[in-house]
Amino acid sequence: MTPLRSLLLCLILVLPVTPAFAQGTNVAFGTIRQDTNQPVEVTADNLAVDQDSGTAVFTGNVMIGQGEMRLSAARVLVVYRAENKGIARLEATGGVTLVSGPDAAEAERADYNIDDGTIVMTGNVLLAQGASALSADRMSVRLSDGTAQMSGRVKTILQTGNDN
Repeated sequence: MTPLRSLLLCLILVLPVTPAFAQGTNVAFGTIRQDTNQPVEVTADNLAVDQDSGTAVFTGNVMIGQGEMRLSAARVLVVYRAENKGIARLEATGGVTLVSGPDAAEAERADYNIDDGTIVMTGNVLLAQGASALSADRMSVRLSDGTAQMSGRVKTILQTGNDN
């Protein structure tokens, strides 16, 4: 369990507030709209390229940046468009963290569809927004407008505003 996840789970458990459960909720994600036409910068410890399948696998401390957005993971599969005309999608696995502005999300997996401008995070998703935290099975982020949809046993803590 990462330090961020540990801290947020502790906050969820100890704050004297009312829990809310839902099957889906919309939230803002990040402070800016992401331009999916910007270049994608990838750094990693290792790279394996398969020309026949049009894929590349980055492993070990993978860091991906596009504009103000950052994604890190243990492994990222890059799938290229036909005839090497850019990246079609990224599939990140293993301790995935997505950061945009002050917001951060963790999950077991993230799939970034470049053409759609969406990132779908699955598996124990935890979203931190300032003092607030939300957890769910799945979070879909639409980068064009900076919104996210959380679904699958969504849990959050709502601050009541009372000091007692």
